[in-house]
Amino acid sequence: MVTINGEPHDAAGQNLQSYLQDAGFDLSRIVVEKNLEIIPRDQLSNHVIQDEDAIEVLRFVGGG
Repeated sequence: MVTINGEPHDAAGQNLQSYLQDAGFDLSRIVVEKNLEIIPRDQLSNHVIQDEDAIEVLRFVGGG
């Protein structure tokens, strides 16, 4: 099981970029942390989600 934003998910074995796109994330507006390491946007496709990974997806929001 994988933890994504504090919730358990069955995503092990999936490509990180593909998972995020399938989940509806706009890759241009997020930062991804995997196991306490920031993953550069251009490296997302190089990472495969492993069992017991902890992933946090942070979204940019505008406001004033």
